[in-house]
Amino acid sequence: MVSTTTGSEIAARQQRLLIPRLSLMMFMQFFIWGSWSVTLGLVMTQHNMSLLIGDAFSAGPIASILSPFVLGMLVDRFFPSQKVMAVMNLAGAVILWFVPGALVAENGALLIGLLFGYTLCFMPTLALSNNIAFHSLASSDKSFPVVRVFGTIGWIVAGIFIGVTGIASSTAIFTLAAICSVALAIYSLTLPHTPAPAKGMPLKVRDLFCADAFALLKIRHFFVFALCATLISIPLGTYYAYTASWLADAGVSNVSTAMSFGQMSEIFFMLVIPLLFRRLGVKYMLLVGMVAWFVRYALFALGMNDESRALIYMGILLHGVCYDFFFVVGFIYTDRIAGEKVRGQAQSMVVMFTYGIGMLLGSQISGALYNRLIAGQGTAQNWATFWWIPAIAAAAIAVLFLFTFKYRDEAV
Repeated sequence: MVSTTTGSEIAARQQRLLIPRLSLMMFMQFFIWGSWSVTLGLVMTQHNMSLLIGDAFSAGPIASILSPFVLGMLVDRFFPSQKVMAVMNLAGAVILWFVPGALVAENGALLIGLLFGYTLCFMPTLALSNNIAFHSLASSDKSFPVVRVFGTIGWIVAGIFIGVTGIASSTAIFTLAAICSVALAIYSLTLPHTPAPAKGMPLKVRDLFCADAFALLKIRHFFVFALCATLISIPLGTYYAYTASWLADAGVSNVSTAMSFGQMSEIFFMLVIPLLFRRLGVKYMLLVGMVAWFVRYALFALGMNDESRALIYMGILLHGVCYDFFFVVGFIYTDRIAGEKVRGQAQSMVVMFTYGIGMLLGSQISGALYNRLIAGQGTAQNWATFWWIPAIAAAAIAVLFLFTFKYRDEAV
């Protein structure tokens, strides 16, 4: 009886600590990402590589396209997710350590190669952390946003930290990210055990290509979601690659801190997701997120004058709606549709569509636009034209989604 009681107490204590443990995982993961990606464009400009910014921001998307095929099979059939996450973060830390040398040497090819290698390790951890959280949480609709909000807090703290310490435009951001990656690798080994659900089952060629996850695309509403998620990620790639450079041209001081306001708004909107699920449902929460992308870029286009500077900050503050209502809700929706057996593959597949194909197209298209419209002539009018293009694209995608996505929450 004593041992049973003790075991129950231990289980209860572990359950109480579950959300804090998963929250710390998200905090560390997004602190790492936010510490280097927000001001990468500024650092490259400091080392005479501004024309390669679009290519640099394409490394992560390409990695996101390639990694799900192997990673989805590994976590669904062979290894626990938390151990794969530890290995990925440790390997990423080693690569990050050499990035400052490439920047100082102004070796563009080496820099792009290192960033590709690093993101090949890091991008899969976005799906891994989701997989660990969804597997561990009893009620993901209510609990996941609470856990995920600490990722946003981590991104904010990273932006403020590099701004306050004065390293936002220096190569030290990569050294910081490398040290934190080692810490997360060690911490990952303490995370809740997330076993491979199909371990021991016969391995087939279809498993390597995540065929079970891609089979979900036969469901009409999931296909529409995947298509629109890919398309809306094209404007997202523009935001991540060029907002820092644009803010600097617009005369905004302390760019990393200004951009962190967007993540601050994420905290609020992340926490209201559980409340709005019942009222709006999946479709209209996703739609609101997509419409917000149009509004944000329109505000950016209109906010280049000194008298309309407030519009810039309004656009930044919309990041919470843009990201949370589409991407976070999208991950929850995917978890509903996929179920336990292909959860890892499905989350990896969505990362591939969004952070992979969508952001790759966004980085390349915005890179071409930047080189044509902005490079050497960053006038207010040129920047306005630059932002109107993704604004119109986001509006068109939202209209497509409105009329083609047909899903009822009670169906699952």
